[in-house]
Amino acid sequence: MKIPTLSVVSLCLGVMLFAAPGPADNGAIAVVNPASGSNVHGIVRFIQTGDSIRIVADLEGLTAGAQHGFHIHEFGDCSAADATSAGSHYDAAGTMHHGRPEDAVKHSGDLGNLTADASGKTHHEITVSGLSISGGKAPILGRGVIVHAKPDDFGQPVGNAGGRIGCGVIGVMKPAAAK
Repeated sequence: MKIPTLSVVSLCLGVMLFAAPGPADNGAIAVVNPASGSNVHGIVRFIQTGDSIRIVADLEGLTAGAQHGFHIHEFGDCSAADATSAGSHYDAAGTMHHGRPEDAVKHSGDLGNLTADASGKTHHEITVSGLSISGGKAPILGRGVIVHAKPDDFGQPVGNAGGRIGCGVIGVMKPAAAK
């Protein structure tokens, strides 16, 4: 039986497209823009390392010398002026319990606090386990990252961190930028 050449080529190309890992397998990025009339803006990068994600936030426009709550929220929707369109904290496991990033029981999106320097800038790095960029365990791609006006005090249900002053949608990062 003779198989048409075009079908074999199409089948091989289709297998390569579906089997090849995509750029989201290693990294994602969120461009944070102001919310609630703030001047907060910057970049948050997410780099997959095994069962953990290394998160690197470079932000400015924060309150000088202050701490700000920092979370992944359930929706990648920053359309509301106060960023409430991003929903609540991302809670993939349904724990319904807010906590510190190192706590065994917490929302998937609980990232703790950022600390701004005297000029209102921060370079913050944290590694969080139990998340994935686009894999099967607590995927974050397409969700929102939120910067809050006040520090997260880790109280229930969401840490009393105040209004949302920065919002970004977590999207696919260009592979070279993951370094």
